[in-house]
Amino acid sequence: MTEPATAWTRARAQEIHDKPFMDLLFEAQTVHRAHFDPNRVQMSKLLSIKTGGCAEDCAYCAQSARNGAQMPASKLIEVERVIAEARKARDEGATRYCMGAAWREPKDRDMEAIVAMVEGVRALGLETCMTLGMLSDGQVTQLRSAGLDYYNHNIDTSERFYPEVVTTRSFAERIDTLERVRAAGIKVCSGGILGMGEEADDRIDMLVTLANLVEPPDSVPVNMLMPQADTPLADAEPIDPIAFVRVIALARIMMPRAHVRLSAGRSAMSDEMQALCFLAGANSIFVGDRLLTAGNPDTDRDAQLFARLGIRAEGRADPADAAGAPPCPGDALQAAGR
Repeated sequence: MTEPATAWTRARAQEIHDKPFMDLLFEAQTVHRAHFDPNRVQMSKLLSIKTGGCAEDCAYCAQSARNGAQMPASKLIEVERVIAEARKARDEGATRYCMGAAWREPKDRDMEAIVAMVEGVRALGLETCMTLGMLSDGQVTQLRSAGLDYYNHNIDTSERFYPEVVTTRSFAERIDTLERVRAAGIKVCSGGILGMGEEADDRIDMLVTLANLVEPPDSVPVNMLMPQADTPLADAEPIDPIAFVRVIALARIMMPRAHVRLSAGRSAMSDEMQALCFLAGANSIFVGDRLLTAGNPDTDRDAQLFARLGIRAEGRADPADAAGAPPCPGDALQAAGR
């Protein structure tokens, strides 16, 4: 999915972002239908494999040991537990299993267990994704040899606004990690967080940066800030829902082959807002009632929403399709593991 590094200018992205809302959604849905089934959504599950005590000072994160948050640090969890949780996620409809650790970067002594997690989850037939912070060349090689499918490393926001959110790791270091992973042949998952006090221009610039990487990310998670107690952004004003949907639509248009994922914040979204996001080109969600430290809609609510919208989980066989019958919204309950 290589595209020219100069494919997107700031002015062109701004022009699309600022279109009348209905025109923007129409364009995004047209692009989406050219590359994906509009009634399929990919389902991922996220597990925190090491929580709290992170050396970074990310203003949004309850796991930081430096920004005022109070979450205690835990040890890396056992490989067997990760595999057991992954098996449950697969049986509930997930096709990708994401594992996150609250680290600035992993220590070499942790890599044996990390590799075993990747290998064990892949053996279940699931796609694998890890988010571990910055990586050395040797660690990237180990992950690639283990068969890791995706590496998540969000850029969070625009380069301009980034110092307002994180000071312990530079924006350039994040881009360097993405390139190191991509060059090794691991697919890149990278997006950002909306609602941290940034301007609309920052949201556009974030997408321009991602779209103009040597290869745009295969997955683009778009998070809506879930303010966490005792963090610098605990009292942040929520983002306007229409402004959020505009970013989803722009991401779909600028990165047409990527899975655009509704990530943190869905528990605070109405069903109608989520439906607009799917119309704008979002086609991936996290399932389960928790995302690292933030809440997430439970399986029942997702199944009910999918049924109302006639959406099915990507990668799941549907008896109606096999029989040549038209899609049935009720099949979404089966697709979501009900």
